Amino acid sequence: MYKELLKIVKIGGNVINNEEALFSFLKDFSKLEGPKILVHGGGKKATEVSSAMGLQPKMISGRRVTDNATIEVVTMVYAGLLNKKITAQLQKNGCNAMGLSGADANCILAHKRIVKDIDYGFAGDVDAINDTIINILLQNNVTPVFCAITHDKKGQLLNTNADTIASEVSIGMSNLYNTELNFVFELKGVLESIEDKNSVIQQINSEKYNQLIKEGIIADGMIPKLYNCFKALEQGVSKVKIGDASLVKSKNKIYTTLSL
Repeated sequence: MYKELLKIVKIGGNVINNEEALFSFLKDFSKLEGPKILVHGGGKKATEVSSAMGLQPKMISGRRVTDNATIEVVTMVYAGLLNKKITAQLQKNGCNAMGLSGADANCILAHKRIVKDIDYGFAGDVDAINDTIINILLQNNVTPVFCAITHDKKGQLLNTNADTIASEVSIGMSNLYNTELNFVFELKGVLESIEDKNSVIQQINSEKYNQLIKEGIIADGMIPKLYNCFKALEQGVSKVKIGDASLVKSKNKIYTTLSL
């Protein structure tokens, strides 16, 4: 049975931290035809606001520990300032966007991450995607814009990795659509050498992914990002691409495509 193409685009890295680059990307994203969903992070801005308020962000292995004060800050920044700034720019460019957190219309249900070796505080892991309500928005030509805030349906807001949200939304909508997941950041794709910004590895399957990890070519923050990519492919997402802001332009030919 034919399924309509749905593009889920996650934007992060220096693209979201640079207002000029962000607004340029949003203009291009607005031109994408057909149903689409945008997911955004914003960790750098949250760190800036935390520091301005006299709060010292606590990081463990590159991941933010979300205590009581931090969940308030990230909610203000992600679901407030950044989410509404992005939504307003999309409206400016003729894209009828609606800014959302996971709590809105119960779109994304999560639970507080179970403590094993490290307690990340109010960090959330996704349990379910409300594909029914998201589809109602899409069918009425509304573009959902999700920030990195979810909830546990018990009144607790949770800070959830934006890459994870993008992956889970793609998986959750794959029963209704032919879903394509795009990760947009400041690089042209997954690089063979971080010193050479043009050394893009254009095709990576699961075998090559494991090989690149062993060789140390894929390391640090790219490991969980690609984990989310392959999880999406394993659970029904048809295509995953990683690249810079030009990824949403049809003429762009340089990026990384992932396959099983």
